[in-house]
Amino acid sequence: MRPVLNDPLAEVRVILTAEGGSCARARQVVREVAASWELSEDLVDDAQLVVTELVSNGIDHGEGPITLTVSRKAGGMLVEVHDESSKLPELRPVDPSSPRGRGMQLVRALSVKWGTTPQSGGKVVWAQLEA
Repeated sequence: MRPVLNDPLAEVRVILTAEGGSCARARQVVREVAASWELSEDLVDDAQLVVTELVSNGIDHGEGPITLTVSRKAGGMLVEVHDESSKLPELRPVDPSSPRGRGMQLVRALSVKWGTTPQSGGKVVWAQLEA
């Protein structure tokens, strides 16, 4: 299913299942939306890395379906991932001996700002990216 992009500034919302293929689907959505907004390739690449981390965290640590929302913002985009767990992501120090645990560090490095918004029925983890 392709997102409907009649309004170039409309947000795009997609519900993903909590499985590995959802990361690829999320990257595809970000790529298509960013292309329709004529955003730079560098921003698209960064947004795809960020959305992979956020959706992956939702799969690994969240509960229920995952809702991806992508919105156009001045100079870039806002990527939001909602899951049904109230457990907040942790920005942990990088452990060089661990193959995991760098995701939120990556999100922080690639975003102009990021955060978590607790909600009834879960949370939204979001990242704003700019060119």
